[in-house]
This record gives sequence, C-alpha cells and structure tokens, in this order.
Amino acid sequence: MARKTKAVAMVSGGLDSTLAVKMMVDQGIDVHGVMFVTGFCYADPRRPKKRTRTGKRPEQNEALRAGRQTETSITMEDISEEYLQDVVVNPKFGYGSAINPCIDCRIFMLKKAKKYADAIGAPFIITGEVLGQRPMTQHFKTLRLIEKESGLTKLILRPLSGKLLPPTLPEEEGWIDREKLQDISGRSRHKQMALAVELGIDDYPQPAGGCCFLTDQNYALRLKDLFKYRDSASLTLNDMILLKVGRHFRINENLKVIVGRDEAENNFLTNFLKGRWAFEAVDVSGPLTVAEGEVRDEDIPIIAAITARYSDGKNQPAVRVHYRDEKKVGEIEIEPIKNGTLDNWRL
Repeated sequence: MARKTKAVAMVSGGLDSTLAVKMMVDQGIDVHGVMFVTGFCYADPRRPKKRTRTGKRPEQNEALRAGRQTETSITMEDISEEYLQDVVVNPKFGYGSAINPCIDCRIFMLKKAKKYADAIGAPFIITGEVLGQRPMTQHFKTLRLIEKESGLTKLILRPLSGKLLPPTLPEEEGWIDREKLQDISGRSRHKQMALAVELGIDDYPQPAGGCCFLTDQNYALRLKDLFKYRDSASLTLNDMILLKVGRHFRINENLKVIVGRDEAENNFLTNFLKGRWAFEAVDVSGPLTVAEGEVRDEDIPIIAAITARYSDGKNQPAVRVHYRDEKKVGEIEIEPIKNGTLDNWRL
C-alpha cells in the first residue's frame, strides 16, 4: 500500500470519474471529491434522466452517489456566475463544433480544484480523463496545454490512462503505484465497464452520456443569437436556462418569443416572467408564450397569433389570446399564424 496522502478528485458522477476515485481509494489515498456546478448541466425539464446500467432511476445528483459508492466526501461548489462570463462568453481558446469552450472550461475547473487542494493541503489532483476520448480536451498535446495553463504540470493524475502518460509527481514520490494504473484510451467504454465489475462499481449512469448542453447544436444556434442581439455583460444564468426550453422565434433585433411545448415547460416558464410578457389562449388549451425584449403595440398581434398557432384552436378561424406584462393587460382575437411565416423567425 502506498503511503497515504491527500488528493482532490474532480467528480462528475459518471463512470470514468467514479472509477478514478475508486482506484485511488484502493491505493490508500485520502480522496476529497469536488463537483463544480456550472449551470449548463441542468436536466431537461421535458425529459427524464436516463436510467442506470441496473435499470434504476438515477439519483438527483450523480456525484453524491459516486461519493457514497466510493466512500468519498464530495464538496459541491457553484461557479455558475463567473463561469458564464469567464468561460462561456469570453473563451481564450475558442469553441468546439457548437458553442462549447471545452479547453477553457477544463482550465477553469482545474484552477478551482487547485485552489481547493491548496486549502486542504492536497498535493495533487485526480481526474477521470481518458486519453483520446474527447476531441477537444483529451489528446496528448491538449492535456499538456491544460496542465500548463492551470498551473498543474505533473500534478494531475489520470488513473484510467496513467500508464500511457508521463509519470506524475505522486508516482515519482511513491504515493501511488504506477503499475496499478490503467492504459485505457479512445472513445469506447468497454474497458471501463469491465473495470467497474472488477472494482465492485455496479450502479452508474449510462457511459458517454454527458450533461453539458453547450455541445448541442440547437442550443448553440440560440446562444449565438443571444450573443448577437444582447450585450454579453448583461447576460445571466436565467438567460442561459431559457435557451434550453420551448420553441424560440426571433421576431426582430429587439424581440424574441419562447413558446412552451407542453404543460411541464409551461409551468417551468412561469418562473421567468419577471420583466417579460406572457401570452395564453383563453378558451382552448395552449402554451404559455413568453416574450422578452421590446414589445410594441404592433408586435402584440404577431405574438398572439404564434400562441394561437400552438394552441388546440390552431385550426379555428380565430382564437382569443390574453396577454400581460407588469404594467399592461389585454386580450385580442386573432387568426393562428401560418407555418411558412414562422419558419422565417424560428431559431
């Protein structure tokens, strides 16, 4: 058994990070897990979470589950506000194929992990990264870049690919046994799943799922639209959350409309009405439509017609629609808008 020392592990609750923690605990390391909450990993309000490999409904927080399974304490740290401005809005190393600033994200989180490690006297960091698994951040040269930028050269131990990477400080110091590290690489999770059986890890989310919706192309289109028409300094986490919900239409440079797709989204949107307009059909079931930006008198019939289009009265000649904001309340009878017109505005 290696001489016991402390380490901080970045834990998402996925299979890779769970295995990395378990391997280090089994080598006698006093592991302190940390999960950073970015605000970009919320569950889709329209879709239940995927089940685990055993068929069970996953826990509300997978990192805490991983902590219990590996007998490791987990600290949750909300970094969402600074993450939005420092990483999402202004990434030094740019975006991936969508609007995912993966390199900046990794550097930012590792700096946070280093700060936590320094505070508790832990000399190195553990991650569940696998060489060659993710296209932006897990190739050899990028791993080295991220280590340098985060101030953690030789201080990041990646147990799943350890044998394929240069020795780190904890290996050189004899705190861990390099021969007990793995040589996993690539995108397949078959080796990790086999290792999970060996280590007694039998409850984990489906591998390779991911939770960051910055990698989603549809979300990226909406976020780019927001960057175009809003001052980036004014953007809030609520703005980011709203991009994930409903149907979105850009009416003009000062006005965007969000239409709930079902009852769950309608209920969700009610939490974001402050400073926005709400439109709802009166006599038939339909969506909650939220308008944000400058709503002029001539815009009200357009938003009402969109609301009518997605109501149960979409085939009727006219639908009554109620509208309101913090200062004004009204009602209008309007013909549902046609799809061809909608297509010009759809995001």
